[in-house]
Amino acid sequence: MAKKVAKVGIKKESGYLYFIDKQGDVSCAKMARGNKKGGKPKKVAKVGVKKESGFLYFIDKDGDVSCAKMVRGGKKKKATKKKAVKKVAKKKATKKKAVKKATKKKAVKKATKKKAVKKAVKKATKKKAKKR
Repeated sequence: MAKKVAKVGIKKESGYLYFIDKQGDVSCAKMARGNKKGGKPKKVAKVGVKKESGFLYFIDKDGDVSCAKMVRGGKKKKATKKKAVKKVAKKKATKKKAVKKATKKKAVKKATKKKAVKKAVKKATKKKAKKR
């Protein structure tokens, strides 16, 4: 899986995060705990590892620099064939018109229902006013 890139032999201290920085050297930073912020990174050893893309570089159990190929997971996509698209412009236009007409009818029905409800409410309030 992982192969050793450089033998450094770093003794890891608990509470610190050890990593390979941009220059390819080994650095460590105090880990954040609770509300406290983490510390600034300090260089532990100058190694000068040249990093390759697609590989993960880390400090192994022995304190040496190792690298492993990154696994890019996920579900593999199946190759699909594109179907020839037929032009059906007239049918689409007629469907759109029919849909527009149907929505207009629904809107008119809703408006008439609202008007009827308003009239009924007005009549009821007038009757109550006359009784007083």
